[in-house]
Amino acid sequence: MAGSRRAVFLCCDGLGRDWVRPETTPFLDELRGASLWCGEHGAVFPSVTRVSAASIATGCLPAQHGLHGNRMGLMEDGRIVVRDVGAPDFRTHMRRATGGTLLVPSIAERVAKAGGFIAFSNVSPGAAYFLDPEHFGHIHHRAGSFAPGGERTGALGVTHDSAGDWAMTQRFCTEVLLDAKPAVAFMWICDPDHTLHEVPLGSPAHVDVLRQADRCVAEVHRTVERLRAQGEEILLLVGSDHGHETIGDSIDIEDWLAARGLKALLDAGDVAVAGQGTSALLYATDRGRSRLLGVVEEIRRAPWAAAVLVDGDLAAKGFTADGVVAAVDMGRQDEANPYGVPGRRWMAKEGKPVPIGCGQHGGLGPDETRPFLMVNDGRSSGTLKQPTSLVDIAPTISRFLGLPLEGFDGSPLPLS
Repeated sequence: MAGSRRAVFLCCDGLGRDWVRPETTPFLDELRGASLWCGEHGAVFPSVTRVSAASIATGCLPAQHGLHGNRMGLMEDGRIVVRDVGAPDFRTHMRRATGGTLLVPSIAERVAKAGGFIAFSNVSPGAAYFLDPEHFGHIHHRAGSFAPGGERTGALGVTHDSAGDWAMTQRFCTEVLLDAKPAVAFMWICDPDHTLHEVPLGSPAHVDVLRQADRCVAEVHRTVERLRAQGEEILLLVGSDHGHETIGDSIDIEDWLAARGLKALLDAGDVAVAGQGTSALLYATDRGRSRLLGVVEEIRRAPWAAAVLVDGDLAAKGFTADGVVAAVDMGRQDEANPYGVPGRRWMAKEGKPVPIGCGQHGGLGPDETRPFLMVNDGRSSGTLKQPTSLVDIAPTISRFLGLPLEGFDGSPLPLS
């Protein structure tokens, strides 16, 4: 069956569920009525793109696939070093520190001998490469592309903006959907997320990139319908990885910890902070663990923290990892921004200027954890009221293709 069917997943990075409206995304709103709409779709934690990419690709939560977030602590030469997962060379550092990359198979590996996998991505290199970190399929990106086996091919050659998204969409429809015809095809556009990190939610610039994303979805759907008219059976999934909230203030958590007596541990790499936007992961070695846990209650009382997750609370969010002692969900207030969008969040500083008033994500806030997902197969429609998650995408594709379902944290969606 895997050879007679195809699956396509299109991710609109950062497009929160509540922005799918007739006035902002008219085509998505129309497609929603002709698809199975996941009305309680949720993000993973942290609600950031790179861990979301790994969760979508594997159908597993971070506890299983092993990628922690947009920034991740690695044990290098006896100390914790926090690295940017988005960097093109992060996988090299991860392999040196851990012996590998993802701990479970990606969908690319699952279909390597059953029709193949191709992804076009216009987000960060790390988010693109963790769709298929071990090179079972084809990954196309601005920073460089890879064929099966890791052979380097030419860069995607698009700009990192809405114009690049549109150029990529046109190539994806022609080169992948019409010509290559893999069993599984992914396309991941950078907007509205890329723009929202620099503009306020609800602003004219935000509304404009929503329309641009909507145009990309319409073009992919038009191509899929053309192929369906020729007799092909294609499962089309359209969704996002997270939403956005407004930055109200920021805090350097490392400086805060240093002021409470942990500077020597931070300098020695026995304690480290990996900011995730509106959340943070706190790492510690055995030498630093007790001291870090000793300030957890004080963090909980701080105005910049909404919650601190440790032990069972961390595991309940599907997140456990060696070295991660706690996770902080940054504080939130209900105050609206100048465009009437409610909610202002604290952000964990990451060593660069913080654009107060612009969009951010990464934590457990009500908007950043509400991505959207619709499944269009020509038969299924209505609203699915049961909770769904990013980890349900890979098993839904696998069942549609007639592939084994073992090894997923998620479950296939109930299609007609």
